[in-house]
Amino acid sequence: MRIIVVGYDEGEPAKRALARAVDLATAFGGKLVVTSVARALVPAGHGLAPEDPVDTLAEHDEQLRQASAFLAEQGVDVEYRTGLGDPGHEIVRLAEELDANMIVVGTREPGFIARLFGLSVSGDVQRYAHCDVLIVH
Repeated sequence: MRIIVVGYDEGEPAKRALARAVDLATAFGGKLVVTSVARALVPAGHGLAPEDPVDTLAEHDEQLRQASAFLAEQGVDVEYRTGLGDPGHEIVRLAEELDANMIVVGTREPGFIARLFGLSVSGDVQRYAHCDVLIVH
């Protein structure tokens, strides 16, 4: 396993997914690419930026700094990427761009409303990925 993409957002499932990805990278001598994706707004007119003011790129940069604090002690080859867009689709796009062997994400078990509106990042990743996907509970 050369490249493992990890979707990270600082939630407990994401922390467990990151730890599992470390285990895999260590066992197979792979590289981790950890990404945190800010949701993008669709611009509706003048003055509306594509970045959600509640979910900013700066917050996701901070999440990756938190992940790097954990990973610094793990001895794995790692790269960090902040993204902007739909998180599930951006994780899959990054994995395709890097020709990754696996994507690792956590899941929060979305409620009825999240499932109804298709707001499950892990669900999107498993539907659209062209590589193996590990969903960590």
